[in-house]
Amino acid sequence: MAFQQIRPQKGSEIVMGQIKMQIESGTYAPGSKLPTVVELAASFQVGRSTIREALSGLKAIGWVDIRHGGGTFVSNPLPADNATLFDQGDSLQEVQEVRRFIEVGCASLAASRRTEANIAELRDILQSMERSLGNEEASEQADIRFHLEIAKASHNSLMIGMMESLTERLQVSMKASRRLWFFAELASAEKLLQEHRDIVDAIAAGDEALAAGRMSQHIQKVDQVVQRLAKHSSNDLI
Repeated sequence: MAFQQIRPQKGSEIVMGQIKMQIESGTYAPGSKLPTVVELAASFQVGRSTIREALSGLKAIGWVDIRHGGGTFVSNPLPADNATLFDQGDSLQEVQEVRRFIEVGCASLAASRRTEANIAELRDILQSMERSLGNEEASEQADIRFHLEIAKASHNSLMIGMMESLTERLQVSMKASRRLWFFAELASAEKLLQEHRDIVDAIAAGDEALAAGRMSQHIQKVDQVVQRLAKHSSNDLI
């Protein structure tokens, strides 16, 4: 007889599940403020990092809103019918597949065709990303600008048109994938920013293979996060 593999739950996943149950039961109403990280850590008798990871996970699936300097609040309204970002797994994956084929090609072409103006614009966007650290909405907008600018640096009108036509889908995809990335990988915004810097450096150096490779690795990491969390969301995280 074949047995299903059991994946041990992390402490943060257990905390995440218990807080979610308390929200569902009405202990914490929509719009209400949760106890502080210090208070939750004392209540669950775990470290603060475990609580922060759990709250990041709840934010990723749409159950809480973390306001920098203001605390953590229960989402209002709550996700309808238990819908979460994980439910978008198939559509996210489809967008990621399209992105991989288009953006890797754009990065390669950009390395051979970019102008000084293109590089200056990309550097400017990187500075915007750095200034936006901690501001989620601004960071997401800068991220979208970054990928569109690489398409423009390819100087291929069809590539540019395809990326521009995907703008709305990219906004949804990047917002969701960034949240999943930060939760699953515990990656910092600074680490994500460094990946963008590395891509620009490869393009500026005119190295087509390196630019394509770095873009491919960048998108592939998000693919892995989406696939893994979508696979385990029904019985491990929620």
